[in-house]
Amino acid sequence: MVSNSLPLPPHFNPRKVGEVWKVPYQKRAEDAEAWKKQHRIQPASQDRFRISLLLVDVQNTFCIPEFELYVGGTSGTGAVDDNRRLCDFIYRNLDVVTEICPTMDTHQAVQIFHSIFLINDRGEHPPPYTSVTREDIEQGVWKFNSELSSDLQIDTAYGQEYLRHYTRKLKEGDKYDLTIWPYHAMLGGIGHALVSAVEEAIFFHSLARYSQPDFQVKGSNPLTENYSVLSPEVLAGPKGDLIAEKNVKFIQKLLNFDAVIIAGQAKSHCVAWTIEDLLNEIYVSDKKLAEKVYLLEDCSSPVVIPGVIDYTKQANEAFQKFADAGMRLVRSTDPIGSWPGINI
Repeated sequence: MVSNSLPLPPHFNPRKVGEVWKVPYQKRAEDAEAWKKQHRIQPASQDRFRISLLLVDVQNTFCIPEFELYVGGTSGTGAVDDNRRLCDFIYRNLDVVTEICPTMDTHQAVQIFHSIFLINDRGEHPPPYTSVTREDIEQGVWKFNSELSSDLQIDTAYGQEYLRHYTRKLKEGDKYDLTIWPYHAMLGGIGHALVSAVEEAIFFHSLARYSQPDFQVKGSNPLTENYSVLSPEVLAGPKGDLIAEKNVKFIQKLLNFDAVIIAGQAKSHCVAWTIEDLLNEIYVSDKKLAEKVYLLEDCSSPVVIPGVIDYTKQANEAFQKFADAGMRLVRSTDPIGSWPGINI
């Protein structure tokens, strides 16, 4: 089988990737059936070499200009350009990608990284992009909002103790300080949905290859950040009480594929921490497994808020670390059959 040989289907319009619109499911299903017959595309169940495409948080909230946490990257058009290339990659490699696994960052208003969770002595909440350190909590700069005790079913004393414990665990784990993000990826909202063009490509793939996408929901626990789809940032509370758990089933599923390709947003946060967690699991089982992980460098961008924060350096350092560990840095425009270790 020769990869990267499939043409782009006529319905794909790269100029619409940065827009939100309704996918015509029934028409696209009929198109996929015809496309499958025209290009003799085999069902995914017949793949000898099984490839998983892990798409991290390719949602409107991160990928569409004017939405809450648009990842513009250094160019300002990062996520839109990334998704244009990503759609192109999915369509051209439709016949060899076995399964697509989209992750869905999923939040409600009351979560530890949203302004409402914290309050100061003047009754003010921290504004978006505030970095909350362990010292801030210990010195009383920010406190647990006691009005949330009933909703979260924790008392005020525990809430404050938990914040001290949480910010300490982040520091000990060499993770980013607790960041207050704008309200984003709100469950049930437009921002939570997949980017329309990417959703359409995933749907088209599922019909053409008889392959159900494996959606992974993350980020709904109010007491922890959850950048990585494989594990929340903090798993236990100050008394050793269980807060959250690793996504063990999904970790094992990924490691059982012959190749795992990763793309999405943002390169500096949810993508980087997902890869970091996967690498840690690989170290536990077999370091050679790192060689079957492929990172689409041109389908992911770092968080850059001009004049506020720029995570480009951290993102690049993380990807270099992953490459040094044996993971492959690749580009979506290179024929997948030419990638080292791919046997299709």
